[in-house]
Amino acid sequence: MVDVDRTNPVEADEIDESEIVERIFDAVVEQRLPPGTKLSESALCEAFGVGRMRIRRSLLLLASREVVELHANRGAFVASPTAEQAREVFEARQALEPNIARLAVQRATDEDMAALVRHIEMEHSAHNERHRHEAIRLSGQFHTMLAQIAGNAILLRTMKELVTRTSLIIGLFGAPGLSNCRDDEHEAIVEAFRTRDAEKAARTMAAHLRHIEKHLQLGGKTSDSVDLIELFGRH
Repeated sequence: MVDVDRTNPVEADEIDESEIVERIFDAVVEQRLPPGTKLSESALCEAFGVGRMRIRRSLLLLASREVVELHANRGAFVASPTAEQAREVFEARQALEPNIARLAVQRATDEDMAALVRHIEMEHSAHNERHRHEAIRLSGQFHTMLAQIAGNAILLRTMKELVTRTSLIIGLFGAPGLSNCRDDEHEAIVEAFRTRDAEKAARTMAAHLRHIEKHLQLGGKTSDSVDLIELFGRH
């Protein structure tokens, strides 16, 4: 049986660190929290309705995933990758993802194929209806889906980290109008699944990653301020 602190009647209703971490993590992936955003402890406490220690533990967990940077006497900030780190991320993706696509084609079941087709339809809908944050979320999810279909847990964990870092990079260095991936390029990758052409899937993935990197402006830019209470507040 779990003991509940009866001296604090709010405690039982408070959300735990894992939910706070995932909500901040998702906001970064969806580019609702730009690189360099200051994560004020007091604002996060008010937004999530929790105490300062719970926020601090959450920020430490995010720092361990390299999503947040902690600076002594300055506080916590959304990570801001350098231009060199951006190049390294895309170098890593080029080394891994063509082979992930190749493995995924070889191992995909009919159910996997149907899920990919549904996902592409959702991406099309998000783009057509100009739901930018949803389009960004689905875009990153497509790449992790391929790693999941490839059936390698280590590659899946690595891809989740790389997708998150790519969202930070695009948020910092992306050209105007660049959100993440173009859904028509994802559709071209899925077409290789339909024909069971593993090598075509690998080539198309490599070209897709080159296209994203090509549209980066590795000079950096200043991020806008974000109202954390409005973004995360429980209504």
